Amino acid sequence: MTEYHGQIHLSLAGFYDIKTADGDLFRARARGNFRKKDVKPLVGDFVTFSATKADDGYILSIDERKNELVRPPVANVDQAIVVTSVEIPEYSSNLLDRQLVALEEKQIEPIIYFSKTDLVSDDARDELRMIAKGYEQAGYHVIFPDVSFDDASLDQLRALLPNQLTVFMGQTGAGKSTLLNHLVPQLELETGEVSETLMRGKHTTRQVGLIEMFDGLVADTPGFSAFEVFDMDAVDLTHYFREFNRYSPNCKYRGCVHLKEPGCAVKPAVESGEIMASRYENYELFYDLIEGRRPVYNKHDKKH
Repeated sequence: MTEYHGQIHLSLAGFYDIKTADGDLFRARARGNFRKKDVKPLVGDFVTFSATKADDGYILSIDERKNELVRPPVANVDQAIVVTSVEIPEYSSNLLDRQLVALEEKQIEPIIYFSKTDLVSDDARDELRMIAKGYEQAGYHVIFPDVSFDDASLDQLRALLPNQLTVFMGQTGAGKSTLLNHLVPQLELETGEVSETLMRGKHTTRQVGLIEMFDGLVADTPGFSAFEVFDMDAVDLTHYFREFNRYSPNCKYRGCVHLKEPGCAVKPAVESGEIMASRYENYELFYDLIEGRRPVYNKHDKKH
């Protein structure tokens, strides 16, 4: 058997399609000792494997990962296009900030793409454009098309894809598959019609695979409605709000978490509008969620 090195491009039913640097494709299974160690190869992993022919390989070892996502299960991700719907499902700063925190923690560069911008009124669009500007000022790359999936926004996206492993993510029904279909029409990914009764989409993508696109790799990944994050300690949460990091060196106390401490430099920046109020409010919410400080009680049981 010959040993090879390559990257997993597809995971399906215990089999892994691996592409070598020379462009050769092999199908392999994972050796049993991975299961004993509770390690599972992921799409995006760089692996060493042995094979005698194209479809009888065995994965021997997995290189150290730069990062990994659980939903979707992908490793070594460089950037994420966060498809953010503004209507059906309506815009949620809470969901967007959850996604951004998760990506910051994994050291994945977010690109925010607002979708369905032509479904809202002119006034609502102007408000949303101001929100988009706020995220730009926070330090994020933001794409806000006047018309969903217009050529200008698609060109901006295409320019970001070469030499990167990119994940498209966002709430189910936000338009991820539609966006990918506009980028590469021949993909013809199945798009899910948003259920009007539930106001959330049906899952349409059932496997994870890497698609070669514009000299880069794109993960075609399942949609989701929720985003479970917050594995970090509450005191670390501040590091994942990148605009806070510009002001925190000026806080009076090292380790300031920008809540009740005197001499905090972040709170005045919120009050002056340099930091979006919605970002700070979500930070407070997330902090409380991590701390678990909010007691769960019946409102009738409150002590007066």
